[in-house]
Amino acid sequence: MLTLAALEERARSQGLLLRLKLGGLGGVRGLRVGVARPRPEAAPLLLGELRGWCLPTRAGLRLDTLRVQGQDTAAVGPLIWAATFAWALETTPCRTARLLAIRDGERQHRRLVRYFRRLGFAPLRELGGGPLDLAPRLIWGGAGLLMQGHCEEGLRRSERWLSRTAPV
Repeated sequence: MLTLAALEERARSQGLLLRLKLGGLGGVRGLRVGVARPRPEAAPLLLGELRGWCLPTRAGLRLDTLRVQGQDTAAVGPLIWAATFAWALETTPCRTARLLAIRDGERQHRRLVRYFRRLGFAPLRELGGGPLDLAPRLIWGGAGLLMQGHCEEGLRRSERWLSRTAPV
């Protein structure tokens, strides 16, 4: 299975920078995983990033915002996912991750669910307008399908996905 160091080397060999930034206080750690293309005489060009947070438990990884932008970025998403899962497995007790396939529009929601299933995430429950959903909706920023995946399976799937993508 890929390690974080191997993923950083893979990114470097493709002319990319893969960086993890951690923050937070106490047991809650904020996470930002970014992939950028270095540019001479300018700041690196951000191609993609994932944000989330981690609680020190087996089910503590929460993934929030994934954004990939620009041209020739087919490998950026899989690289970000693989780095996220490798980091969790190597440095935290987290073995499962949760995310929300937000329901901004029905078509986009279906695409998100399909995308997350491809990474091994499975539905847990709908977050809607009920009183018990208020706190999770505040945390996740909206309504949608709460999904959970295993970090090991996510890393395995990301690795396969990476092997099928052309270098960026």
